[in-house]
Amino acid sequence: MTSPASSATVVLVHGAFADSSSWSRVVSRLYAADVAAVAPANPLRGLTADGEYIASVVSQIDGPVLLVGHSYGGPVITYASAKAENAKGLVFVASFGVDQGVSVHGSNEGFPPAELDSSLLPRTFPRGEETGTEFYIQPEHFHSVFCADLPDDEAAVLAVSQRPAADVAFGEPLAVEPGWKRLPSWFVVAGADHAINPDAERAAAKRMGSTVTEIAGGSHAIALSHADKVTQIIVGALSEIG
Repeated sequence: MTSPASSATVVLVHGAFADSSSWSRVVSRLYAADVAAVAPANPLRGLTADGEYIASVVSQIDGPVLLVGHSYGGPVITYASAKAENAKGLVFVASFGVDQGVSVHGSNEGFPPAELDSSLLPRTFPRGEETGTEFYIQPEHFHSVFCADLPDDEAAVLAVSQRPAADVAFGEPLAVEPGWKRLPSWFVVAGADHAINPDAERAAAKRMGSTVTEIAGGSHAIALSHADKVTQIIVGALSEIG
């Protein structure tokens, strides 16, 4: 499919505690607007590993790409855009904002902790001959932390289908010059985010020089709860990079 505003493909990268289906409502709206979009699986195993994987996905797409990252997906597209030459712009959705040498955890220093910080559930997983640690959101807190503006039944499904992220994903510093230093960027702030302090999102957007839109009352899951607005911002970004 080709966008009437741009020939670019939109690559939608999910964050922790979610999967590619978190973009389902945005994808359906982009397709309705005749915009090419893909939503690859983010491995959630480490910032460098995940960034290299998404950069590989992007590099194999013909033509320019607009990278869109939600939550931890924001640091991942920050990394990937430094490696994929066809990346032409970045859209951050309720995202962490990292610079070179800064981790996801480090990007939130100086801000009061969000509800997520006290709602994590550690589990182990095999990592070669070693044992790694990964994190879920405690199911009983998932609705409040992740998607407070979605119905109870939908939140319950998301809670039991969440994908965990390895601890290294949050603690590993960005190892490359971030793509937002050379590419145009847009930032959608979730005004009632309980997973990332909204002030941290606002500060990240300012630091990156992004064009900012704030969704008042929006939870961390704004790509689901405010899919029309998020899609509108993505299409607007497409028209500018086109």
